Amino acid sequence: MAPGQFEQKPQLGDLIEIFRGTYQHWGIYVGEGYIIHLAPPSEQAEAGAYSMMSVLCDKAVVKKEQLWDVAGTDKYSINNLLDEKYEPRPICVILREAHSFLGQELPYCVFSGNCEHFVTELRYGKAESRQVRKAVEVGVGVGVAALIGVGVAIAAAIFGSDNKEKKRKQ
Repeated sequence: MAPGQFEQKPQLGDLIEIFRGTYQHWGIYVGEGYIIHLAPPSEQAEAGAYSMMSVLCDKAVVKKEQLWDVAGTDKYSINNLLDEKYEPRPICVILREAHSFLGQELPYCVFSGNCEHFVTELRYGKAESRQVRKAVEVGVGVGVAALIGVGVAIAAAIFGSDNKEKKRKQ
């Protein structure tokens, strides 16, 4: 681990929250500085606003990477956010299941199947995302919907111009 990033050393199966500014990316600690995480194509360290494009993705890949490579210069911390609500599953089960997903492309939905859902299901057997629930509660969901609308408008413009080009050639 990078010095000074954690108040205490992460334990196997700990949830790692990476602060990306406008949202958090999540991984699960699997030892020796590695995390396993669900990463849509736009999820990269220091990607800035580009990372928000994950709302437009419908697939993501499960990767095992060094935490500091995933985090880049972003802050991160241990956050076993649901320990008071659910009992964590046995470490051997968490690690076996996390490793069984490596390299798989999984469905991705920012609202129902994001990186936080992925790691909470591994740790607790329950897929939950507090940041999605919080966004909906505070009305930021409208902002995300607007972002999705912008993405759809961009896609329509791209595909629409392609269709106009085809009609001109006919």
